[in-house]
Formats: sequence, C-alpha cells, structure tokens
Amino acid sequence: MRLALEEAELAVRGGDVPVGAVVLAADGRTVLAVAHNEREAGGDPTAHAEVLAIRRAAARLREAGAPDATGEAAGGRRAGDWRLTGCTLVVTLEPCTMCAGAIVLSRVDRVVYGARDEKAGAAGSLWDVVRDRRLNHRPEVVEGVLAEECARQLTEFFRTR
Repeated sequence: MRLALEEAELAVRGGDVPVGAVVLAADGRTVLAVAHNEREAGGDPTAHAEVLAIRRAAARLREAGAPDATGEAAGGRRAGDWRLTGCTLVVTLEPCTMCAGAIVLSRVDRVVYGARDEKAGAAGSLWDVVRDRRLNHRPEVVEGVLAEECARQLTEFFRTR
C-alpha cells in the first residue's frame, strides 16, 4: 500500500485526484505494474489508477507469456494470455463501478484497498460489484489497509481545491 500511496502523489502533479494502484504477481511480492489517476493529465475519463494498472500488468504478463524460440509459452502462461489470475490489486481508494468491472473481467484474485468511498465505492460501500454472485468471477476483498493515510491524502487534495 505504501507504493500505491507514493504513486497517488504523482497524480496530484498532473492535477488528478490522488489515487494510486499496484498489481502484484501471484507470488505477492513481484510488482507487475503501478499507476495513478491520469484523467486530467491525459484527458481520458477511463484513466483511473486501477484500469491503467490492470492494462499495464496484463501487457507485462502477455510479454512474459510470449512464445520462446521453441514456440512454447514462457512463464507458465499461454501466449497472449491477459488474465490476471493469482494477482493482487492494491489501491488507495475503493474502486468505482467502472474499475470494479475491470477487476472482475481481468480475473484479479484479490483487491486490497485503503479508504472507503461512500459516494461511489463498488467493493462494499455503495455497491459490491466485485463480489456479486451473478458474475463469473469474485475476487477476495481486503479493505482498510492504511485507511487513515489513504483518506488523509484525498482529504488534503480536496481541501486545496
């Protein structure tokens, strides 16, 4: 979560809400991708930290699973596989509905977040999209990790606005 908090600070420089995300590999230690909100910086309403981190992690895994010289996929994955099975997404703010959908569709196994989002949260606060039994994939959710620090970062940002 500390790495996600550091990443969130980078969002502020681009005028974005300080949200940071990290995708960890199945071993729980290897960082596959980091990202922060880039909506304002890139003029892209879908450039949430979670979506960007998921995209980057999937790209990294695709590259790792690319066929080797013998034509076999490396890294125990099928060539071109985009699924984040076994991975953990760590994010400073509870994911919104768009990000929750991306989490489910990318097959992330675990979501760890800091601050709850009572206005737009979709991992237990306002909605619980990620654990909806009607969907084909339901990741484990761990909430409240460094929640006070994550919330403070957001509060300070909005206080200056």
